[in-house]
Amino acid sequence: MKKILIRMAMVFVLFILFSAGATFLFVTFSPQFGGTATPQQKLEYAKRAHYKDGIFHNLIETTMDMSGSKGLNVLWKFIKGVPNARPDFNLPVEKVDSIDVVENKNHPRVIWFGHSAFLVQMGGKTLLLDPMLTSVPAPHPTLGGKRFAKELPIEIAQIPKIDAILISHDHYDHLDYESIQQLKTKTSAFYVPLGVGAHFRAWGVADAQIHEMAWWEETQMENLQIAFAPARHFSGRGLTNRNTTLWGSWIISADTTNIYFSGDGGYGPHFKEIGEKYGPFDFAMLECGQYNENWAQIHMMPEETVQAAIDVKARRMMPIHWGAFALALHKWTDPIERVTKRARELNVPLIAPKIGQEVWLHNSSYAQEIWWVNAK
Repeated sequence: MKKILIRMAMVFVLFILFSAGATFLFVTFSPQFGGTATPQQKLEYAKRAHYKDGIFHNLIETTMDMSGSKGLNVLWKFIKGVPNARPDFNLPVEKVDSIDVVENKNHPRVIWFGHSAFLVQMGGKTLLLDPMLTSVPAPHPTLGGKRFAKELPIEIAQIPKIDAILISHDHYDHLDYESIQQLKTKTSAFYVPLGVGAHFRAWGVADAQIHEMAWWEETQMENLQIAFAPARHFSGRGLTNRNTTLWGSWIISADTTNIYFSGDGGYGPHFKEIGEKYGPFDFAMLECGQYNENWAQIHMMPEETVQAAIDVKARRMMPIHWGAFALALHKWTDPIERVTKRARELNVPLIAPKIGQEVWLHNSSYAQEIWWVNAK
């Protein structure tokens, strides 16, 4: 009996050692984790008020304490799961034709891919925002749940040449290695937060194509104006690099069109500041999903999303960061149900298009379908 126990113990120890070794090798050598800024680049970051002690900081105190019993409780809930975390029917997806994308240069519009991924056309330019277009938002397919929809409005291979890709931060559900590998030959410009450029360099993108920006910095792309603004969030793709890259939101303006893309983040006074500096906005894409009281400082509750729309002076708002993945502990329709209720209470114009449905930015008429309810 003693020999059997010793052998069992040895097998267990070998399993632990093997798992630890495999994890180390994966984290060390997998390209998924991206790159690291050089010492010279870090010295440049240190000139910014929101960079200290080797990491970036939010404008106001933000905590994500998940230690002890709180972390174990949340982990158990994730393991156990929640009812209706995923749709029980095939989500409707409207298809987008590549020729239509090429030919539409003069009519400002956005097309949602689910979650926070968008195709934006305005000012004669075509952009992609946070194009996470593969099936699992994780460094390996076994580490996350699959996308709700079975298909995209347009597959990556069919996306034509575009003018630029904008990234809000480096989390896997916003910056996807496989997507970038397939998209990097389709564009000549990447606009990213400070530090995120290191990932793109590690993935074979030329320095000349990478435009790293800090909060409140502005740039011009012909007749398109792009500004990077704060968000209340965090960053990191590996086990030891939390907050070594910046996160934020985007303002995109051209001619008579002005839009806002929030990226991820909790509610804070930065929304009013953005509204005062860059508003009003014709259209605001605002985070609304993957929230929980345990991390409310880094992901807004739906009611706060509506207040953020008011703060940034949005003429129309669209809830994003939902409808594609289950990354929190709420049912998948909870975001749209709560945000719709609050928007009605405060008389804030809200639209929630189907995945792939085009939204014309200067067309005030919009017939809302309740597509997230199974009609069968």
